[in-house]
Amino acid sequence: MRFRLQLHINKQRHGDTLPFNYQYECSAVIYKIMARSDAAFAAWLHDNGFQSDRKQFKLFTYSRLHIPQYLVKGNNMKILSDTIEWYISFLPEISTRQFIQGIFSEQTFELGNKYNKIQCTVRSIEVTPPPRFTDTMRFTTLSPACVVLKHSDKSEEYIAPDHPEAARLILQNLLDKYRALNDTDYPAENIHFTLKTLTIPKPVLITIKAGTPEESRIRGFMGQLEISAPDPLMKIMYDGGIGSKNSMGFGCVEIGK
Repeated sequence: MRFRLQLHINKQRHGDTLPFNYQYECSAVIYKIMARSDAAFAAWLHDNGFQSDRKQFKLFTYSRLHIPQYLVKGNNMKILSDTIEWYISFLPEISTRQFIQGIFSEQTFELGNKYNKIQCTVRSIEVTPPPRFTDTMRFTTLSPACVVLKHSDKSEEYIAPDHPEAARLILQNLLDKYRALNDTDYPAENIHFTLKTLTIPKPVLITIKAGTPEESRIRGFMGQLEISAPDPLMKIMYDGGIGSKNSMGFGCVEIGK
């Protein structure tokens, strides 16, 4: 289930400048808003079990902020617009509409770092109509797609969607999400799944927990993809994100043109 949020920027509070590297901070905003309603959040988590074997899935993703007008100022952007559009997508549907709309409505939050940040207020939140899923679909990334290849020495490599191993890893990730959501394996062994890049993947390096001892960098890729998969897995990918680290702002996609 996908939500479109219209955010108003309160420029009198902190100004109008936002770092380009804001993506991880968006995740902190989502968790903070959810945590303000502990009882409802606990009930929602209970209804939408998020675990598959020892893997845990948050089962949500979100887009980059759509800022209509801005000026580049080094590593920051000066926002000329008064409003921002933001998409947040949740895979579970049990009680999701009432829960999300209820706790996000009219919320005010800050986004950025200690040097440059903005204050936003949620002016509206609405459910976007789901697409009609078919066996083959084209997608455009709204946030970088992250695909993690683990090597035998336990090191990790962030690979592009056109890497030979990407399709296998994305399919396995979707099957893991299916198991977490349904508490059972996908009911088929031979699954037709193909992945084709329609544009050259554009790498994007995102800094996580910038300026702290836990600082790290994650590489994702923007672009257009054509994917063939069974409808249930296609829906999981649209609602929950493609690839890994979705709840950190990776892998949100929209239907391509």
